[in-house]
Amino acid sequence: MEIWINPACSKCRSALHLLDEEGAEYTVRRYLEDVPTEDEIRAVLDRLGLEPWDITRTAEAVAKELGLKDWARDEGDRDRWIAALAAHPKLIQRPIITADDGTAVVARTPEAVQEAMARSTS
Repeated sequence: MEIWINPACSKCRSALHLLDEEGAEYTVRRYLEDVPTEDEIRAVLDRLGLEPWDITRTAEAVAKELGLKDWARDEGDRDRWIAALAAHPKLIQRPIITADDGTAVVARTPEAVQEAMARSTS
């Protein structure tokens, strides 16, 4: 299991605490420092079963600067969204946990963290 975190994020800290409480084995990726490539973002989106706009933090200042609310949310603009996430990782929703079964979850709730752990203990 890998968890993408921003250490300043309370949801990320809560997810890490729950993983530690359960004795889960995981690696931490501080994605603001170790920025995912466009291909890595595509792979995580595939694992999540989501589109890039589904994991974009549209309230961030950079989202407003880029005018993301006006971008099309369709296949034609998908690569544009992915490029924005790679160029501005602060836009990526967090935390994201990639489970050992090949899936991933946006782990903003304890239930989502539990789901990721269940997918990783088979």
